[in-house]
Amino acid sequence: MGERRQFTREFKLEVVRRLLDGEQSQAQLCEQYELRRTQLQRWRKQFQTKADQAFPGSGNLRPVDSELAELRRQLVRVTAERDILKKAIAICSREQK
Repeated sequence: MGERRQFTREFKLEVVRRLLDGEQSQAQLCEQYELRRTQLQRWRKQFQTKADQAFPGSGNLRPVDSELAELRRQLVRVTAERDILKKAIAICSREQK
């Protein structure tokens, strides 16, 4: 099985632009760049739904996704801190009795 090819954001944008502008047909682009039809359709759909944020690249999250990931990390930390404080209060209240 061959290695999986990776394409740059600029390449994807250029291919999708050619498709949407009607410069070349889907079949022509697929043949020229040795792409699968479904791959090109997926790129087009992603571009049409996300526009400027399409094709963020490996490890590069959209700002919204990045913020969501940071908030989830904070939630885990704050939840752990709360649980530790609950245990500490329970231990202190038992010692005072």
